[in-house]
Formats: sequence, structure tokens, C-alpha cells
Amino acid sequence: MTQSLHTPLCDLLGCRYPIVQTAMGYVADARLVAATANAGGFGFLAGVTIAPEQLEQEILRVKSLTDRPFGLNFHMYQPNAAEAIELAIKHQVRAVSFGRGPDKASIARLKDAGILIMPTVGAVKHALKAVEMGADIVTVQGGEGGGHTGGAATSILLPQTLDAVRVPVVAAGGFFDGRGLAAAMAYGAVGIAMGTRFLMTAESPVPRSTLDRYLAVRDAAQIRVSEALDGLPQRMIDNEFLLQLENSTGLRRLLMSLATAWKWKGQTGMSALQLLSTGVRALRADDATVSRVLMAANAPVVIQRAMVEGHPAEGVLPSGQVAAVIDALPTVAELIENIVAQAQERIASLAQLQHSPSEEIA
Repeated sequence: MTQSLHTPLCDLLGCRYPIVQTAMGYVADARLVAATANAGGFGFLAGVTIAPEQLEQEILRVKSLTDRPFGLNFHMYQPNAAEAIELAIKHQVRAVSFGRGPDKASIARLKDAGILIMPTVGAVKHALKAVEMGADIVTVQGGEGGGHTGGAATSILLPQTLDAVRVPVVAAGGFFDGRGLAAAMAYGAVGIAMGTRFLMTAESPVPRSTLDRYLAVRDAAQIRVSEALDGLPQRMIDNEFLLQLENSTGLRRLLMSLATAWKWKGQTGMSALQLLSTGVRALRADDATVSRVLMAANAPVVIQRAMVEGHPAEGVLPSGQVAAVIDALPTVAELIENIVAQAQERIASLAQLQHSPSEEIA
């Protein structure tokens, strides 16, 4: 039965099962990535939230914990993007995913080095653009997913994307168990990608005080989309900080953004000129407004407050809607084992339905 879960994604990424752990900032660290790889899945290291001088060290840490392939995620416009590309090539990561600002020259350089390009998109038009620029695999995330997200549900977006592109498609947004994997494969996807489900595991670096807030959610309506953080639709768990942010005046948000932008500059080691340059590149990448870029400066600091420092009421809690149906923190190995077993069971049940004799109507 294991063979039934072997898809082209497994061959491309070098993993045993078509299960991908996404690159969640401050969450997808070396330990989580390695645990995913060792359990048969494929993990992406979140390079965006790693200090530039520590990025190579974290890549080497992954390699010390597993001999399996893994990927690297970063933004093409971040200050150390060129260095991230060099490190991806130097250490021969299997795949690279990225956020906004891809350029054909960088993608071509990675592809020439034999590295797969696997961006995440939230719209069909973005999937088409990604393929045009050289994507080898496309992860398509429906609106159920956590963090920055679109408005179309996975059940609508996935078949639309499968009809539109001719590269392997991975389904994301709303997946947490083997039934979802079987369903995604039935649609035609080559696998699933999950963020929140991996965030809520024993190997997650998120402090227990914050994980308890995730476990306490029992109503998907509490995990809602807001533009208050950075001007873009982002799905988060409703909490004290989000409500405060939404009720703030424009001036107060602006002052908060300036303060946190400066704090983020200190954490990343950027100069004031580099901070300004990063903002300009972000503006060019997706036609954002100046105010949106200033608001986006909030994100790294306030996410870190909850996800790293363990103060869930004082920061934001990015989450997919699936958090409302998750009530345990298994190890990554247990999680993947259970997903595989359940997916195999569902696929076998469908096969039995197909071959069972039809009842005659009296």
C-alpha cells in the first residue's frame, strides 16, 4: 500500500511521502525541518527570519541532523538574497521557495545549479506567472491557510490551477490529516503542504504558552483574516493584540510601524540605508503603497513576540483554520505516520467501492 502514496513529488524532492512542511517564519527551524525529513516528508527552512550571519550555520545544522534532502525559503528582495542563493547552491539544497520579488536571473542561476524552484501562490494568475518564470513545482494555497492568504477556497483554487498549468501542483490550505492527502491526490495534486499542523507538533520551537493558545481554539471563526498587520489579507487567531491593532488610529499604526521597523533593523543587522532599500524593493515587487510597507515592518517583531518570546497576547498568531480541529501535539514522526496510514486506508476504501458488485434493484 505504501507505493500508492508515491507520486512524482517524491521523485523530484527525494522524499518518501508527498508531504511538505512549509517555511513558517520563526517556526520552521533546523530541528523541525530535519524531523520532517527523517520522518519521510520534505521540509523548508525559513530563511527569511534567520539573521543573515546565522543562515549558513542553520543550514549546516539541518545537515547535521539529517542526511535527507530539504529546501530553503527566502524573499528575493531581502538584503541577503544574493547570499541565500549562493548558500543554496553551495550546500545543494533540493528546492527553493520564495515570497514576493522573484526575478528570472536568480531563478535561472538556481535552476542551472540543479535546484528546484517551488513557489507558493494564492491565485491562478500567480501560478501561471511562476511557471513562466521557471517554476518546476507550484504550491497553491487556498484561503483556509494561515498567514498571507487569498480569498478562494482550496476546493476551488486547486482544480483551477491544475487545469491551468502543466507542472506538478502541491495543495495547501486546510490540510491536516490523511483524508486531506487522499482528497488532494484525487483532485490531481502530487502532494500536500502543511504549516499549522507542523507548527503544532512536539518538535515545534514555539513556546508552550503560545501553543496552548492554538490548542484552545475550537471555532474556526476565531481564526480570521485581517489586513491590520501589514495591509495584506492575513489569517490569524483572534487575540488581544489583533483587536488593539484593528482599533488603532492611522497615526498610531504609523508610529508603531516606525518603531518596530527600527527594532527589526537592529535585529537583522541592517543599516538605515539597507532598511530603506528593502522597502523600495518591496514596493517595486508588488506595487504596494508606502503605508503598507511601513505596516509590514510590524510583522517580524510582533510575530516574534508571540512565536519566539512566548507572549501570545502581545503579538500575532498566524494560523490556518485547521488549528480549530487539532487537539494534540504529536511528534513529527507520529504525525506523518498517522497521515500516511489514514491516506492509505481511504484510498483502499475507494478502490473497494469501485470494485464491489452493484446491488440489483428489485
